[in-house]
Amino acid sequence: MNRRATILPSEDPLLFKAQLEIPISADAIFDFISRPANHSRMDGSAMVLGTVSGPERLYLGAKFGMKMKQGLPYSIKNEVIEFDEGRALAWQHLLKNVWRYELQVIGPNRTLVTESWDGRNARAKWWLRFRKVERWAPKAMAKTLVRLEEILLQSN
Repeated sequence: MNRRATILPSEDPLLFKAQLEIPISADAIFDFISRPANHSRMDGSAMVLGTVSGPERLYLGAKFGMKMKQGLPYSIKNEVIEFDEGRALAWQHLLKNVWRYELQVIGPNRTLVTESWDGRNARAKWWLRFRKVERWAPKAMAKTLVRLEEILLQSN
């Protein structure tokens, strides 16, 4: 399969979105992404190494820790700030960067999945500029969506 997600245009240099129509139900997709143990499997950035702490399945207000690597290994604690079963899931960490998944049912077993990374309220915008987030974040999200689709199609 040689699929590509679409990187959506953005007027804001700290907001990025990627989108992919996936031939799987929104409920199945949401169940997969709501489990932190799956994040390293679907991650297109190669930064998420695994789960450190947290619940098996996320919920509003849930806190979960992840092993990460961006040059050097580190751990980060996230908190779920949006949870709408089968439709939307978002979390942020201490620096207030937000990762969000929005799922839109477009037909039987067809879901439009939009992943966004929002740094507009970030506490360390200087760090985001230094890391040149605009160069890698949109591509990483697009890769994540393709990996998500591949994993779900293989498991069906």
